Amino acid sequence: MFEGWDAVVLARAQFAFTMSFHIIFPAFSIGLASYLAVLEALWLWTGREVFINLFNYWLKIFAIAFGMGVVSGIVMSYQFGTNWSAFSDKTGPVIGPLMAYEVLTAFFLEAGFLGVMLFGLERVGHKLHFVATLMVAIGTLFSAFWILSANSWMQTPAGYAINEAGQFIAADWWKVIFNPSFPYRLVHMVLAAYLTTALVVGAVGAWHLMKDSRLPGARVMFSMAMWMATLVAPLQILAGDQHGLNTLQHQPAKLMAMEGHYKSHPEGAPLILFGLPNQNEARVDYAVEVPKLGSLILKHDPNAPMAGLDTIPRENWPPVPVTFWSFRIMVGIGLLMLGLGLLSLVMRWRGELYQSRFMHVFALAMGPAGFIAVLAGWVTTETGRQPFTVFGLLRTTESVSPLAAPAVASSLVAFGIVYFIVYAAGAIYLLRLMAVPPHHGEEGPRGDVPARAAGLTPAAGAAAHGRPS
Repeated sequence: MFEGWDAVVLARAQFAFTMSFHIIFPAFSIGLASYLAVLEALWLWTGREVFINLFNYWLKIFAIAFGMGVVSGIVMSYQFGTNWSAFSDKTGPVIGPLMAYEVLTAFFLEAGFLGVMLFGLERVGHKLHFVATLMVAIGTLFSAFWILSANSWMQTPAGYAINEAGQFIAADWWKVIFNPSFPYRLVHMVLAAYLTTALVVGAVGAWHLMKDSRLPGARVMFSMAMWMATLVAPLQILAGDQHGLNTLQHQPAKLMAMEGHYKSHPEGAPLILFGLPNQNEARVDYAVEVPKLGSLILKHDPNAPMAGLDTIPRENWPPVPVTFWSFRIMVGIGLLMLGLGLLSLVMRWRGELYQSRFMHVFALAMGPAGFIAVLAGWVTTETGRQPFTVFGLLRTTESVSPLAAPAVASSLVAFGIVYFIVYAAGAIYLLRLMAVPPHHGEEGPRGDVPARAAGLTPAAGAAAHGRPS
């Protein structure tokens, strides 16, 4: 199966495989944690039962997704020591502390308050419970902050020095953390997480509205999800554009691969919509392009010259076909998200948001689109950085552990078998939870029903839970 593959290719395949499984869970849990905080805040503010029912409904889903994300992240991190020990040795003085900060801030915050969030609604008081939910949501954002800071430093290294042992060390931690691409990538990823969650919530709401358009929980979740898509999708397109301009400045080879610019364009570059990049011949076959639009988008001048990969040594070229197409998948899904948001505005204005079957089918079909876009964006980012692990400074071939190909291949096969069994079971269970609509008196993870949601007085609610008021 892996005949002809060397240890470097197999190690990259293994990391890509495990990372692809892992990234979808943080992308979902970051957005879902914030959504839960909003739902609980609305419940405390308005006292409406529908909000606490939705909170308990999505809290159970969050618990499963969060746990799967933690487990997949732990497994993935071990590969830094097994398959990428040379990388760990050379970049450890920089990457190690950034990862430790993620543990000391995000993980401790999440671990400290997650139990209260899951099981403490009727045990610690509603306001204190809301604080716990808020802390978990903030913890997920802290996690994104530190992980993206570390990865962004690998994309646009700054604030470093190299010691006598050939290791990267931090000369200026401020520049290391806030490296040139980090602010753009952080905003882009957080917005992607919110859109991913909104599409899942919207798809679940649409599924239940197709069966019964009068369900209050389905109506509220669908409306909230469509508002998120309407407001955030345009912001994401703007953030993506700014991120692209940053990439042009700091990682031009990646942008050339994304755009399919094998050759320089001294009098304005076209925007290649579609085509088949031919890496061997350094051209895009069957290209469908708009003349000079590429220069207009990237340099705001249709006649601005654009350099191509012919200005870069061939050994430093990224794999253009993968980067080219993953970028177009991400952009295409982004435009569909924008279309979904605009359609929801039209249906809301016409009073048909909860009755339009076309709207619901569209939203249901878009349910997994956020995950696909996140994966496509990650592939664009990581393949566009090749052939380096630290862009321009440390090559991938210099980062791998001294392992034989069969050893890496056997662990890759083992990961594949275990992941597909375990995570398929987890995904099926999540879908089963989502297949049942939220209902009156929705129970939390341990069966708690808030006194206010159950229509009880505080004293009666306390008695119902077996404790004095």
